[in-house]
Amino acid sequence: SLSGVYQGLAFPVIALGRPQTKTHGQVSVSRLFMIGEGEEDGGDDDYYDDDDDDVVSTGISPSVNVLGKELCPCCENVGGTGVGTGYYRNGYCSTGEQDMGRHTVCVQVTEDFLEFSASVGNDLSTRMPQYMFPGLKEGDIWCLCAQRWVEAYQAGKAPKLFLQATHEKTLNYVPFEILREYAIDQTDADNALQDLNDQRERLNKLLNE
Repeated sequence: SLSGVYQGLAFPVIALGRPQTKTHGQVSVSRLFMIGEGEEDGGDDDYYDDDDDDVVSTGISPSVNVLGKELCPCCENVGGTGVGTGYYRNGYCSTGEQDMGRHTVCVQVTEDFLEFSASVGNDLSTRMPQYMFPGLKEGDIWCLCAQRWVEAYQAGKAPKLFLQATHEKTLNYVPFEILREYAIDQTDADNALQDLNDQRERLNKLLNE
């Protein structure tokens, strides 16, 4: 089992309908392949205001995942170290203005991915206590930078991910359909989407009565 990882659907519905790739000058597959190594893409990344800086002071995550539901925890105890993942180290892939790297993708790392990451200058295996970074090994769960996931995807090294714990800001970098292909929780996510669609249909019926 994956200790500290979200298991099951336990959060209220906060949005109806199937998630769509966000559009602002068309965020699409074409944009995905425009993003290169090390780019911060500081332009239209923030075209909608859902930054989560307030999680630091409140301890409550108001974030939304790529399914349009409340963001689920990614991992609150990485590799048994007691360190939570995420930019805020609270176990969530929340983001905000200070998180220039957009640590929004909840992934389960593999040795193959870690070797690739190190080869492109992003060593995720070495422990760095000054940043509360425990160092990762195969099987660990971590909030990866969205652009780093895209970089790995382009190289055929992308790690699997958890849709329910991946922040909606990730859709600025990669379409939902591609994320779904790599989802460990694909079945649960599909069920959640079906539930949302069923609720939408019931609501439409009520509104049309």
